[in-house]
Amino acid sequence: MRTYRIAVIAGSLRKESFSRKIAKYIAGLMPENFEIDLIDLSGLDMYNQDLDDEHRPPQSWVDFRNVIGKADGFLFVTPEYNRSFPAVLKNALDIASRPMRENKWGGKPGAIVGVTPGNMFAITGATHLRQPMASLNIQLMLKPEQFIANAAALLDENGGVKDAHKQQSLKEYAEAFAKWVEKVLA
Repeated sequence: MRTYRIAVIAGSLRKESFSRKIAKYIAGLMPENFEIDLIDLSGLDMYNQDLDDEHRPPQSWVDFRNVIGKADGFLFVTPEYNRSFPAVLKNALDIASRPMRENKWGGKPGAIVGVTPGNMFAITGATHLRQPMASLNIQLMLKPEQFIANAAALLDENGGVKDAHKQQSLKEYAEAFAKWVEKVLA
């Protein structure tokens, strides 16, 4: 059985991030032949093309590009900030897509989960995240979709999901994503 390496990227820098907790929860639902790298974006320097042009990228970019380059696929778990996705995710997308013609994302499968402590489901932020991913040639799983509202009430103190219906929904989502990765990489 083939092993797949998946980079799981939460788009929040908060210590108690709901997105990170949901990302870890979904990662725990993936099949055994899926190796999960939980990516921390907190030390990633902001992108500045001058540093690439001058062949002096920060070490954080080099390390991030290496991890993304080795990944077979990506699971993005994003909060919604001001009806879009957070800058930290856009920065990560830009860094691993550069220098030009060295896009580390291209052709690989991906999926997006939207998470919010509010009741609006983070649909707009997750939908906005699709736009740059299309340009980067990330092969997005479009269905099933997974949007999580009221994340604070949904999660227990250990980051587990309390609601049985949502547990089942996330299990089905993880299974669909695993099948999507296998299909795209077949």
